[in-house]
Amino acid sequence: MLWAFTKMQGCGNDYIYFDCFDREFPQPEEKAVMLSRAHFGVGGDGIILIEPSDTADARMRIFNQDGSEGRMCGNGIRCVGKYLYDSGRAKKDVLRVETKSGIKVLQLSITDGKAESVRVDMGPASFRAKDIPVLLPEEEAVEVLLECGGKSEPVTCVSMGNPHCVLFRSDVQHLDIQKEGSAFEHHPAFPERTNTEFVQILDRRHVRMRVWERGSGETLACGTGACASVAAAVRCGYCDDGEEITVHLLGGDLKIVYTPATVWMEGEARTVFRGEIDL
Repeated sequence: MLWAFTKMQGCGNDYIYFDCFDREFPQPEEKAVMLSRAHFGVGGDGIILIEPSDTADARMRIFNQDGSEGRMCGNGIRCVGKYLYDSGRAKKDVLRVETKSGIKVLQLSITDGKAESVRVDMGPASFRAKDIPVLLPEEEAVEVLLECGGKSEPVTCVSMGNPHCVLFRSDVQHLDIQKEGSAFEHHPAFPERTNTEFVQILDRRHVRMRVWERGSGETLACGTGACASVAAAVRCGYCDDGEEITVHLLGGDLKIVYTPATVWMEGEARTVFRGEIDL
């Protein structure tokens, strides 16, 4: 069975996108594992299915490298917006996309008939332990001491529709992210596992971040992780709400604005190549 796909990336966070408006994609959990392998499949951080929706312009489903289904992907949803516009599925510069974390509103910047960058209303950040979820005695997981890997340090946990654990470090370039990220992902305090962000404050308008995504390991970027990191930085007093904060990721930069009501994310969306594969 031949399926056309589009390989797309936002800040190096690359997924394999399938247009499922006219037929149902078979066994996505199994196919995500197979297709994500760089030397044996297409290669990427997972697959994203673009499906019809009864309540929005389209529905997005995300499957990670390990086959687990994700709730939301900030870089992925920008590429979904670009695909919908460029392909003619929804020729509008304001789009609504249904996700497992609710409907997200996208504002597209169009150049020469193509969507080049996308601004997304990501919804509010929550620090409530039960929303994340994280098993801690505190009602809010803000600068809470958590023991992991033989040491105890403050963490701030955030829900952006998916779980995040943010740690502030003086240097994020020389950490053993394979060891530390995996330990936090599988920590018993996180019953649904967690994404982990290691954040270095550069100044009040700039931060550097590395991310360990649950189900995928270290990736070049994470949109929801960048939002969670800025939300945590504001809450902990390192940055200011209502200000545009630049998050420097391994794959590029994202612009994030945190307010108590919602978090805005803006960044590029790029098509890498198109192809067909026999599933």
